[in-house]
Amino acid sequence: MTDAQNTTTGDNRVKDPADWTTGDEPATGAQESYLNTLATEAHEEVPDGLTKAEASQQIDELQEKTGRGR
Repeated sequence: MTDAQNTTTGDNRVKDPADWTTGDEPATGAQESYLNTLATEAHEEVPDGLTKAEASQQIDELQEKTGRGR
């Protein structure tokens, strides 16, 4: 089942990062590490000071660009 299917069927296991209660907190070490790995593969820079929600969105974008996460 894809994320789009989960959100359209009302399945609350997948939430939009903008709706996270902790989304404004700083990105976790794991998020930063994975972002750096993806950014290296995508030949992109990762901005400093991302929140958890912003990091999650960046990860989604870079996974799409690099083909990871399929």
